[in-house]
Amino acid sequence: MGIAFISHPDCELHDTGAGHPESPARIRAVLDYLPSRDIWHRLMQYDAPLASREQLYRVHDRDYVDAVIAAEPGEGRVYLDPDTSMAPHSLNAALRAAGSVVKGVDLVMSADVKRAFCCVRPCGHHAEIARAMGFCLFNNVAVGARYALDRYGLSRVAIVDFDVHHGNGTEDIFRNDAAVFFSSTFQHPFYPGSGADTRSDHIVNVPLPAGTRGEEFRAAYEERILPALNSFEPELLFISAGFDAHNDDPLAQLCLLEEDFAWATGKIRDVADEHARGRLVSVLEGGYSLPALARSVEAHLEAML
Repeated sequence: MGIAFISHPDCELHDTGAGHPESPARIRAVLDYLPSRDIWHRLMQYDAPLASREQLYRVHDRDYVDAVIAAEPGEGRVYLDPDTSMAPHSLNAALRAAGSVVKGVDLVMSADVKRAFCCVRPCGHHAEIARAMGFCLFNNVAVGARYALDRYGLSRVAIVDFDVHHGNGTEDIFRNDAAVFFSSTFQHPFYPGSGADTRSDHIVNVPLPAGTRGEEFRAAYEERILPALNSFEPELLFISAGFDAHNDDPLAQLCLLEEDFAWATGKIRDVADEHARGRLVSVLEGGYSLPALARSVEAHLEAML
C-alpha cells in the first residue's frame, strides 16, 4: 500500500519576502526532486483542502483565529511577530496546511491508506493557542490530532516532533490534555527557549546540545521516547517532521543525516504498526537547506513504507 502525499499549489503562494528561510522554494525543492526517485511511484497524490474555522477553533482561541483571518492584506505584508508575516494568498496557504492534516486523518482512518505525508507550508508547531510565532500561523498537527479525537472518537493519539526547535505551540495546546502524548527532541538552548523544564506524564521532551550527532539522537529515542510512546499505546500517530536538525541546515547546529531521520521514522512506524493498525500521519515542519530537505523527505517517505 502506498503513502498519501498531500499538498497544494497554494502553499507556494505564501510569500515571506526576499531572503526569508521559510520560502516557497522549500516546497518546490521537494516537488522537483521526488519525481526522479523511485518513491514517487508509491505516492498517491491528494490536494489539501481548506481547514474550516470550526477545525481551527478546536485548538486555537476563537478571537485569535478570527484576527489572523482578518489580517491578510490585499497587498504588501503584515507581521504577526518579527519572524511571521502574511501577504496576499498567505491565508489560503495556512488553511491548506492545516487542512492537509485533517485530510490525512480521514484517509488513514478510512483505511484508504495506512500512512500520509503532508508536504505543506507554512509550518505549524510553534503556533500556540493564541499566538503566531516562528513562521507558524496555525498549528497544523494539533488541528489534525484534535480532529481525530473528536471526529473518530479516539482515546489516545501521539505526536512525535523531531524538528530542531521545540514544538512549543503543540505543547501549549495539549499541555493539559492527557489524550495526546507529545514528544520533542530539539537543540537547547535555542529558539524558542522552551521545553527543557517540562514535567508531565504525557509529554516527553529531550533537549540536545549543539553538535549532537545521530548516535546521541537515537539514544534519546531508545531510552526516553520509545518506551513512553509504547506504554501510551496510541491509536493514531502523527509526526511533526522538521528536517532542520540536518548537518547541512543553516539555521541550527545539530548534525543529523538523512539516515537518522529514516531511523526515527522507522521506529515511529513500528509503534504505529504495533498499537495503531499502522496509522501514521506526518506533516512537514522545518528544513532550510534545500538539497538536504529534499533528500531527507525522500528518506522519511521510504521509512514510512
